Parts: sequence; C-alpha cells; structure tokens
Amino acid sequence: MTEPPDRAVEIAAATHPDLDLDLTEGASVGAELVPVPRPEETQDEDRRSDVDRWGRSEHLRALTRRAFDPLYEHWFRVEWEGFEHMPRDAGALLVANHAGAIPPDAPSIMHGVEKELGRPVYGLAENLFRSVPVVGTLWSRTGGVAAHPDNAYRLLHDEGQLVLVFPEGTKATGKLYSERYRLRRFGRGGFVEIAMRSGVPVIPIAVMGAEESMPILFKSNQLAKLIKVPYFPITANMLMFGPLGLVAYFPAKFRIRVLPPVYFDVAPDQERYSRARVMEEAENIRRMVQDALYDMLRKRKSVWLG
Repeated sequence: MTEPPDRAVEIAAATHPDLDLDLTEGASVGAELVPVPRPEETQDEDRRSDVDRWGRSEHLRALTRRAFDPLYEHWFRVEWEGFEHMPRDAGALLVANHAGAIPPDAPSIMHGVEKELGRPVYGLAENLFRSVPVVGTLWSRTGGVAAHPDNAYRLLHDEGQLVLVFPEGTKATGKLYSERYRLRRFGRGGFVEIAMRSGVPVIPIAVMGAEESMPILFKSNQLAKLIKVPYFPITANMLMFGPLGLVAYFPAKFRIRVLPPVYFDVAPDQERYSRARVMEEAENIRRMVQDALYDMLRKRKSVWLG
C-alpha cells in the first residue's frame, strides 16, 4: 500500500533532513532537481585571457621559444651587435632584410628580442598564412599579424608594441642563391609612412646567415600556380635531405646587427605625408641595411663558423 503524496513528503523530510525539498504545489518526491556544480568561471576567464586581441597566446609563444631555443643557441649560434639600440619600453618598427625559402630570420629576431627584453614582438606578414588551415591559427598564436596599416598603427601608436616587418616581402624569400644579400626595393615605403603616422622610430636590422640556411637553387612556376603560392622553391636542402629538406636548415652562423634608430621630424597622425620624403627615407634605410650586410660579409671568415 503506497503512502499519500503529502505523507510521503513528510517521511522523506524526516529521514533526510539535509535535502532542500521543493514543497510547492504539485511537487513529488524524486522529482526535485539535483544541483550540478557549475564550471569554474575563473578558469575559463584565465584561458580566454591568454589570447590577446591579436590572437597571440603567451603560453603557446613560451612553448615556441622553448622549442626554438636549441636551434637559436646551438644550430644558428645567433650573435647580436648593437642590441643597445633596441627600445626597452616604447613602440618601434623593426625593419630587416629577409631570406631563405622558409625564412628563419623572423623567428630568430623575435626569439632574441623576447628572450633578452621580455617584450612581445608582433610580426607583420602577408595574409597568405591566415588562409592555410592550422598554420594560420598557429601563426597568429605565436605573434603573427596580418600586414595592414591599421593593424600596424594600433600596435605601434595605441599599444606601444614592437612590430617586425620585412619590406622586401616575397621578392626577398624567393631569391636564388646567386642573388644572395642583394636587397630588393623596400616596397613603396609604406613602413616609413606608418612609422611617421604612429610617431615611432624605425630600427633597421641586418641579418647575415639566413641566405645560406635554406638556399634556393631554382623555382617551379608550374607548381606555384598549381598550389597558388607566390613561388615554389627547390632548395639545396631538398636535394640533400629529400622531403625533410622542407624543415631541415643548414647550420649557417647567424649574425644580427641592430642599427641606430631612425627618427622622422614630422608630426604624427597626419592625413598624408610627402610621397617624395617617404620614398627617400625608405631608400636611405634600405641602403643602411645593405651597407651593414656588406660590412658583415667582408668580416666573415666562414659561412658555418662566422
């Protein structure tokens, strides 16, 4: 014989006094909701806060530095000159030469600056990386930002960050080995204009060693069109190591020289700047980097030992 509903509630309350029973009209024993612990909101907030507005994750960046450090220290054996020119706390546009089928100069510069100064470095690059599955996300998480004037302005002017750019673009990374260390034109001077508008200096950087780490012997235009990339390189690394040559660098000795900052005596945030002045400054900076490379090459005794 079953107990009436009201009597059953009384029995349950007497035998389990710790239960918070719902005694509203129509409720029955066994129908009450079981409380489920809510996920810790602080953990979720911490997870989200690791990725900044640009998509950079300091946690993933730290893992990348840890993985790249053996290459930096023991394979490329990177040595810096003029590191005292690198700003400790203000925004600046870092401008360097670029080389290598899969360029090792960008991670070397970013790694060295972050390791020595403890400051993040954001690298501006073509949107090509963002369209590649997985690679685009990893690129953003490790400090890559789409190369656009608005992005550069916000990073430099609004946030006072260090931003790395390679004005030669793919014209540099697609050079054949026979053309090594001959710098291409530094674009149309857009990097100078954005530095002027942001009110920050340009820090020229000369990198020696990347040209020999993954030299391009020739290029396949047919394969480049097939996979829709600017160029498809055939490197000495591929011929020596086969498919592993895509990721296996030669142990070329890296030297990175930081040149004195270039300041522009113009007011920031102007609607436009003299095109002639912009092009002149861009060419002057290109010449500074080129002259520094020639000087470093004259002093180099060995590609592998420096």
